[in-house]
Amino acid sequence: MIDHLGIGVKDAAASKKFFVAALRPLGIGVVMEFGDAIALGTNGKPFFWISPNERLSPVHLAFAAKDRPSVDAFYAAAVAAGGKDNGPPGIRAHYHPNYYGAFVFDPDGNNIEAVCHTAPGAAPARASRPAVRKAAARKRPARGRSGRAGKPKARKAPKARGRRR
Repeated sequence: MIDHLGIGVKDAAASKKFFVAALRPLGIGVVMEFGDAIALGTNGKPFFWISPNERLSPVHLAFAAKDRPSVDAFYAAAVAAGGKDNGPPGIRAHYHPNYYGAFVFDPDGNNIEAVCHTAPGAAPARASRPAVRKAAARKRPARGRSGRAGKPKARKAPKARGRRR
């Protein structure tokens, strides 16, 4: 699981302006600035960092959207903020039947996407599914330190380490 991601940008001020506007419809905003680096995220947790870097390599970065209207709003805001169209909002059935995404190039040529994986009117997908993990955990036998089911394997005492001559 990814905790955070950082990309290099040529002009931090221009990129900040672009990302703040483009990601606002997804509920993402600036949560921290550390020197020249700008951290965006939600609920005070930074997960997307931008910072000046002259040696750039374009990346593809997809942000999860809660619903299709959020994808549409991302695209409109990103283009209005100076992003270049790289695919308007729509179904990308070659990925799966409910893949609804929009793509723009940021000021540095990075391919930025917003995507929703749920059908219209369906409950938004959650980032984690604790109920599934709990159910799966109940089905597995208890495991000891050895990784096998049952009683933990007895450990041998470590050998004394002395200097070799």
